[in-house]
Amino acid sequence: MRALHLAFVVAMAIVGAAAILGAAVPAGAPPASVPSPTFESHWQDGKAELDGYRYTITRYGQPRRGTAVMVFVTEPFSEAKRVKVDDPAMNPRDTFEALKLNFVRDFQTGIYDYNTMTSVFVRSRDFSPAKISFSSAEWCGHVYEEMLFGPRDIADRYTSYFEDESAERRVQEVKDGIAEEELLVRLRGLRGEWLRPGERRTVPFLPAAFLRRLTHRPLQWTTASIERSGRDEAVTVPAGRFDASTFKISTGDGREGLFHVERAYPHRMLKWEWSAVGKPTGRGWSPSEGLDAGALTGSARLPYWKLHEVGDEKYLKLLGLTAGPGGATAPGGFRGVGAGPGERR
Repeated sequence: MRALHLAFVVAMAIVGAAAILGAAVPAGAPPASVPSPTFESHWQDGKAELDGYRYTITRYGQPRRGTAVMVFVTEPFSEAKRVKVDDPAMNPRDTFEALKLNFVRDFQTGIYDYNTMTSVFVRSRDFSPAKISFSSAEWCGHVYEEMLFGPRDIADRYTSYFEDESAERRVQEVKDGIAEEELLVRLRGLRGEWLRPGERRTVPFLPAAFLRRLTHRPLQWTTASIERSGRDEAVTVPAGRFDASTFKISTGDGREGLFHVERAYPHRMLKWEWSAVGKPTGRGWSPSEGLDAGALTGSARLPYWKLHEVGDEKYLKLLGLTAGPGGATAPGGFRGVGAGPGERR
């Protein structure tokens, strides 16, 4: 795997700066004449995709502004331990390639701030989930949740500074069920379309750890209707104007989501917005707690784990972010994260 990564690093070096920052696809432009790259040729280049977002969330009944970063990268993963493998050659039968998403969301609430990260590990071959973990740090304390996906059930471990929240439990796996965190991979169609234009499907749905944490809700299945628009549309975000596929999601717990995905490969997430639409049977989401939205400010493919020297903050500009004393600040005063989550490679 490392030899293959090295070969692609050399190849990408020839491409130069054009490969670092994806350019906008003009709205209304015809499909590119060159075929889309294969998953392997794009994702095994020894780099990570870094996407910066202008972020808005409703917290304590008020809209809060912040920044979000999505980091997508492939890495060897252990089936038994559900952690990154240091040396795949030591136990190849236990090792599979995972596509990892680290989703960082930071925002201010009055005097104190929230620093959160969701990590999603899916199998590169079919994007089935292996592990989802979530952590949150704010002035009240830490929270950590880990979900390990098995063929029959999901082993969930939740550790909180609240007395009655920490627990270990098993939740039955449901056929064709989708965890909300998976959508950020599935909707991109990295190995082919997940939904065809105009197609809709209803699936068992597991709400995200991030939203369950903020609203202190239990881990339990609901349903979701997921529909792709019949045609592409032009979408304008801070990073530019793109042709995009649009997906609409309606959940059984009273939320509605719109996701705009770049038409051209690698089908980056351009824009998303979750909102509350009412109260179904049971406890639904109220408008004062349902908003979660982001818009792309910039994107790059970089080996970010090497960019930790003084001065490497300059690369944040490619993500539409700029460095500040307490982290990164996007244009317009949006507070954000630092140079990126550390990773031992």
